[in-house]
Amino acid sequence: MKILVTGGAGFIGSNVVDGFISAGHDVVIVDNLFTGKLENINAKAKLYVMDVRSDELKKVFEIEKPDIVDHHAAQMSVPASVADPAFDAQVNVLGAVNILQCAVKYGTKKIIFASTGGAIYGEADVIPTTETYPGNPLSPYAITKQTTELFLHFYAHHYGLKYTVLRYANVYGPRQVPHAEAGVVSIFMEKLISGGLPTIYHYEEQPDGMTRDYCCVKDIVRANVMALSAGDLEIINISCGIETSTVQLYRTILEALRERAIAKDAKFDSPHKGPARAGDIRRSCLDSSKAAKTLKWHPEYDLKKGIAVTVEHFLR
Repeated sequence: MKILVTGGAGFIGSNVVDGFISAGHDVVIVDNLFTGKLENINAKAKLYVMDVRSDELKKVFEIEKPDIVDHHAAQMSVPASVADPAFDAQVNVLGAVNILQCAVKYGTKKIIFASTGGAIYGEADVIPTTETYPGNPLSPYAITKQTTELFLHFYAHHYGLKYTVLRYANVYGPRQVPHAEAGVVSIFMEKLISGGLPTIYHYEEQPDGMTRDYCCVKDIVRANVMALSAGDLEIINISCGIETSTVQLYRTILEALRERAIAKDAKFDSPHKGPARAGDIRRSCLDSSKAAKTLKWHPEYDLKKGIAVTVEHFLR
């Protein structure tokens, strides 16, 4: 199939592009390179440097006529969305609607949408959280993701456009950039390798930091490949289902670096602490049993294995 990947020069998107190409598909990328990097782009993919909000996007659809659109382009920082909710809505909602309009006009069969699990569920009182849990978005970023899901439902009902929503847990892995809270793994690695001491943000009642469900990007790629032919009209959590505190994550990264003779000084045993930021959720962990049933997907990378792969890439 021909697949258009928005955000295909970014961290997750570029890994997904590689997965599609390895599976034998023809891939076209749309990316404005705001956070994406040219060096991430697979040599076998075709790149259009363009914003998803652009009116020129329809020309890409007219030329390429993609069978599938895999939509990863986004403003993905929760604190940035709190600081500038209008920009967040422009990129994440209006950009998505622009894509959907083009998809309908030029005969795209299906949309795969990269959504968010933890952010949409908010401060869930059921952990791990299933897809049936009512949305409780506590940041503009989460609101825009849930809004796009509702638009997908409308386009499916009104135009017959198929979709699969993949609600990711906290994704980490090769090519992640140290950007806001979304890149906590690479932020910690960059700090430790350069000799700096990272800061662990936390609520007063959670001295070890907020908890998250960390999922390696290599597992995310497999979920996207499987969604090409399964999961129509479904919302599906993609996660490891393990709740990990920021301190636990930090210690796993520190251990992986020390195995490679990095950050061995005792000062690294006690990272800085700081107050939680606007929009930070206290706990997040997703139930991925639906992914196992619908996509036949299971995570293959636990945190230790995934961090080891990420460290090797980061050091290269």
